[in-house]
Amino acid sequence: MLRKIPLGGVLLSVGSILTIIGFVAYFRDMATLNLAGFFYGIPILLGGAALRAAELEPVPYTQPSSDTVIELRDKTATQTQNQVRKDVTRYRYGQEAHLDLALERLGLSPNDKQRPILSGLREELRDGAYALVLEFDSPYMPLETWQEKHAKIETFFGPNIRAEIDALPDDQLELALITASAA
Repeated sequence: MLRKIPLGGVLLSVGSILTIIGFVAYFRDMATLNLAGFFYGIPILLGGAALRAAELEPVPYTQPSSDTVIELRDKTATQTQNQVRKDVTRYRYGQEAHLDLALERLGLSPNDKQRPILSGLREELRDGAYALVLEFDSPYMPLETWQEKHAKIETFFGPNIRAEIDALPDDQLELALITASAA
């Protein structure tokens, strides 16, 4: 629940209210309330503005997850799948893009301009297993480059993960992280 609330927006609201209270108290000659309003309101307002400027919004689900998929996720999803899902579906601060460090380590982000952008995700069943499907806009990174990194992607996202990479129209690409049975 709290992951869905933008901290920058909350701080901007609280800071604005306190600052306005400080101004009203100043004009009404209420020294204590004036001091508290300015002393707390302005720094909170500035902090909220800074967070808002560095805010990265959550990635939306492109399809709602069915009850069957959620039940299977709770039983079989790996720690990595859960961590990726939780990280990309919450507000982030100070990052340029979701999964930017992961893409850089995989060799799929030579620079900020050519980095694929995570545009959506969904959860589904593939071959009876739980799959977390990451949808990327990848105009500068061709499918062949992704396929060359296939083994590295499976290793990077951890044990018991099988990766499937599919190209879609309009420079879209899907990376499915599928739970594999433990060997």
